Amino acid sequence: MIQSKVDLKEYMEADRIHLGYKYKKPKIRDIVWRYEIYLRKCEYYNNVSGGVLHKIAGIYYKLIWNILGLLCGFSIGLNCFEKGLSISHIGTIVVNHKARIGENCRLHVCVNIGTGEPVIGNNVYIGPGAKIFGNIRIADGIKIGANAVVNKSYNQEGKTIVGVPAKYVEKD
Repeated sequence: MIQSKVDLKEYMEADRIHLGYKYKKPKIRDIVWRYEIYLRKCEYYNNVSGGVLHKIAGIYYKLIWNILGLLCGFSIGLNCFEKGLSISHIGTIVVNHKARIGENCRLHVCVNIGTGEPVIGNNVYIGPGAKIFGNIRIADGIKIGANAVVNKSYNQEGKTIVGVPAKYVEKD
């Protein structure tokens, strides 16, 4: 969780690296990266108290973040993701504000992390169309396949889960 300007810079740099950008500032076409920057700034202004100017800046960043969210099709709660968030591209993504997702998460289009309070570990890949819901836990390093429906916990690290309902993929 972002608690200081140092944290804010660290999170934004980790996001940039995980998105795969070599340059330091987003170009006009980098709308997803801009969305993530404004998400992080909103988290900072939401978590850190300050005076009147701090509150005005928070309102400004939240307004831009909401507009970018509408343009991209994203509905993501504040403080859900640790550093290293990577959203693959524009498209519908919904993340419940109670979800907690670890570092270096890769999200694809049409992902829905819905009801309950899911806790997702570090270095998790979430494929296109995946649905994750309930009070469940996903271990570190798990890859969730396209269109998987995850409604129970998966505690074996580094595995792949696919299907409806999701199941571990066993190697031959």
